Amino acid sequence: MAATLTRLRPRRSRLVWRNTVAGWSFILPNFVGFALLTLVPVVALFYLAFTNWNVFGAAEWTGSANFRRMWGDASFWTALRNTFYYTVFHIPLTMAAALGLALLLNRKLRGVGFFRTAAFFPYITSIVAIAVVWNQLFSPEYGPVNAFLRAVGVDNPPGWTTSADWSMPAVIIVGTWREMGYYMLLFLAGLQTIPAQLYEAAKIDGATSWQRFRHVTIPGLRHTTFFVVVMLTIGSFKVFDLILVMTEGGPGQSTLVLSQYIYQKGFVENQFGYASAVSIVLFAICFGVTGIQFWINNRRES
Repeated sequence: MAATLTRLRPRRSRLVWRNTVAGWSFILPNFVGFALLTLVPVVALFYLAFTNWNVFGAAEWTGSANFRRMWGDASFWTALRNTFYYTVFHIPLTMAAALGLALLLNRKLRGVGFFRTAAFFPYITSIVAIAVVWNQLFSPEYGPVNAFLRAVGVDNPPGWTTSADWSMPAVIIVGTWREMGYYMLLFLAGLQTIPAQLYEAAKIDGATSWQRFRHVTIPGLRHTTFFVVVMLTIGSFKVFDLILVMTEGGPGQSTLVLSQYIYQKGFVENQFGYASAVSIVLFAICFGVTGIQFWINNRRES
């Protein structure tokens, strides 16, 4: 018996080693890509934030000068305020639209697959095409949006993307329209995990449609909703492409957000040290808000 165990131990060790090598061979390419494309740039970012570097020559260490400059930078505070403006309105509007679509398309309807695809299609459409089309729709003089508003009695419709007051609401509308299809799919997946017996039991007990939604659907979508809120929060704080191609931060600085401000300072003005410092602030905001969301969710579950 002892001799048999002695012979089996080397075989087991070789098997464990072979499985370990096979496992690492699968995940190593991903780790290498993560290290080269994410980890190294992030480490470099934290270093460059304390330097003055314009790509040419060596980076000059300046300590906290970039952060002190940021404190007195009016454009930075405008971008920060606009970022929160977009986030505060974009998150609830997108969640409401996505959940409404999911509830509507979770039923057995003829052609439901087509409508689900149509709702998701804006998310995979070219952002440039979306911006061009919506800028035409929002045209103050010839756009169908203002033509409709005039038809229903609005004498002075908004200027939308040509107005400093209405440019951000226009961007929020387009952002909500573009992303609601993606989050609709997440809510739709969550709805299909709720047991039908719960709805049947609630209906037998005399619960109305609103009561079933409030006491069955909402609790059943708790984890899905948390995931959607986290993803929407991060995406809203990092919004860049839509604003860049739709308004370019204008008129004036009415739609300037932190991501675009970072791009402007880094890749347009070659102030990579200052842009890195602003990037750290944006990272800290996303990390802090997400951490608070996880803390609140954990307290509710405990």
